[in-house]
Amino acid sequence: MTIALATCSLLPGGNDDMRALIGALDALGVEAEPAVWDAGVDWSRYDLVVIRSTWDYTGRRDAFVAWAESLPHVLNPAGVVRWNTDKRYLRDLAGAGLPVVPTLWDPEDVPSEWPEYVIKPAVSIGSRDTARWGAGEEDEARAHLRSLRDAGRTVMVQPYLSAVDTAGETALVFCEGEYAHAARKAQILTAGAGVQGPVRDDPARGQVTASTATEVELEVAHRALAAVPGAPGLLYARVDLVPGPDGTPLIIELELTEPNLYLPHAPESAKKFAKAISGRL
Repeated sequence: MTIALATCSLLPGGNDDMRALIGALDALGVEAEPAVWDAGVDWSRYDLVVIRSTWDYTGRRDAFVAWAESLPHVLNPAGVVRWNTDKRYLRDLAGAGLPVVPTLWDPEDVPSEWPEYVIKPAVSIGSRDTARWGAGEEDEARAHLRSLRDAGRTVMVQPYLSAVDTAGETALVFCEGEYAHAARKAQILTAGAGVQGPVRDDPARGQVTASTATEVELEVAHRALAAVPGAPGLLYARVDLVPGPDGTPLIIELELTEPNLYLPHAPESAKKFAKAISGRL
């Protein structure tokens, strides 16, 4: 049995998560190796493909989804990949009554009711093409909004929540639908500063530390996963939450395609995921 851990040409050997998984799978007698998703690999030689660090697909989302749909055995399932690689899935979650960060979709102008806000495309990874704007920066913000719209991209505008600067984001990681561990992500965006490349290129931003989820955060995360089309088929999931103005956890992202699972921040987590993967063979 051989497993492919799909990655991208920027990280042909994968990231820290992948190296931890390969070692844990090897200890179970399961061979696993990194494989670049768009490198003309013979995928038929693998018994299972697990999508991991495929972090370059945003400009070719249709090709990426078609690749996932062409695989006979892929995790997470291709249907979930199609749904989750466009952040318009947040509209589905909000429609299901879940607490989601308020979002304006393709607005004609920048908002006047929020002192600070974030503009970003609906298809993106690592805060690429994302920027935080505020009072006195309307012209720059409008230019950012216009550039995304002119490129034919769906635009999202969300209020910048001040708790991000203090509490950060809490990422709840799930394995086979069960809570595994949590991590805290520090502030990523500074005022008036857009992100042109993936956040991982700048270690000073988005620093990650181990954390513990609260009961309220767990309740929101479980509800979010229950609302996912094809939820029973999820091998892994990451629910990113940030405190709202009243402290209520709000969903900022639901990562089901290629999330960093922060395995090095949680002892034994690589073994847990390796066991889950081997159980799918």
